[in-house]
Amino acid sequence: MSAELERFIAAAPLPQRLGLRVLLALASRPRGMALLARFPLAQQAAFSTLALGRYDDPAVGRALGWNAEQVVAAGRELRRSEGRP
Repeated sequence: MSAELERFIAAAPLPQRLGLRVLLALASRPRGMALLARFPLAQQAAFSTLALGRYDDPAVGRALGWNAEQVVAAGRELRRSEGRP
């Protein structure tokens, strides 16, 4: 689990923190995945939470159409064109 995802989970209130940890533990095991498949909403929550941990990886972000450097450059260009600092 990434450090960013760990911080996200640690910031949650106790009941949600425990639930997220259980979901992620199940999602990391084949039998847990089979169990989660019986509960589509729980499976989606586990997959979504795992995906949150990967968004900080620049390669993953670019594959999803997100390029932080391009966003920053576009913002700077817009500010310059509008005469803002």
